[in-house]
Amino acid sequence: MNNFIIQKDMNTQNLNQLILYTAFCCMTSDGDIDEREVMLIKSMCEKSHLFENFDIQKELNLLIDKINVEGKKFFLDYFDLLKNTELSEEDELTLIDFAIQTIWADEIVLYSEIKFFKNIRYRLNVSDEKILERFADIPDIELFLGQDIITDSFLDTISNLYLESVELPKFELINIVTTEKNETEN
Repeated sequence: MNNFIIQKDMNTQNLNQLILYTAFCCMTSDGDIDEREVMLIKSMCEKSHLFENFDIQKELNLLIDKINVEGKKFFLDYFDLLKNTELSEEDELTLIDFAIQTIWADEIVLYSEIKFFKNIRYRLNVSDEKILERFADIPDIELFLGQDIITDSFLDTISNLYLESVELPKFELINIVTTEKNETEN
């Protein structure tokens, strides 16, 4: 992930990196990494053919190192990457699926997470109708799709407002074995 480069023609490796980057950003967008979010990301990656032979702990810890160094710039780079990447409709829906599931993983959806998702949503081309059709079972999915970002300049403004309002701590590296142990004890 240190040299995260997406090419115009999306291949499986680039797509899995972008999806993981998305899930990671959603996980950290509220300033907290909940063990349930880590376990969900691990589970989703294990179930997806996109992540075969993929060291999820290593990749997550590379992202943690990067966000700890870059801070809010990390999110700006993600938004730029997402805006400049050509994805198929199905790839966009897969990315949205990982994002929404990650946001819901800790069973607490903060408005900052909805704002963050809206920043993702407005950089994608898939229609709200397709999203509603695919994710009709998600509680309050309409909140994630509300029309409060209208122009590119407003999108930049709302992105900057989100980044100004969030305080990012230094995140600890993830140890999936310890996380799994804690999950089974609870």
